[in-house]
Amino acid sequence: MKNLLIILGAVSLGLGVAGMFLPVLPTTPFLLLTAWCWMKGSPRLHGWLMAHPKLGPYIRDFQEHKCISRRVKAVSVATLWLTIVLSIILVQPMWLRALLAAIATGVTVHILSFKTKE
Repeated sequence: MKNLLIILGAVSLGLGVAGMFLPVLPTTPFLLLTAWCWMKGSPRLHGWLMAHPKLGPYIRDFQEHKCISRRVKAVSVATLWLTIVLSIILVQPMWLRALLAAIATGVTVHILSFKTKE
């Protein structure tokens, strides 16, 4: 069971990191899943993740305070809209353009709904 949790945590970490660059793939849920899997499956990996200079503070802020830093919010929303606008330009069906815009709007509202870390 521990090996399965370690593997699931690694896959989740990969998806979470990819979510930092892909607009419709969420980052936070995958990083939280990684933390949980590794907490149960490998204290060493969990310790590494929580001590990571970039990911550790991000996970701790969200777990403890349900907040996201202003910089992370700005980068997330900017990346989201940059790639969504590019996608809207490249796709033809109008319904798909509308769907992409609706998804981007929903994700933006979701990101901005969290408290901002001061």
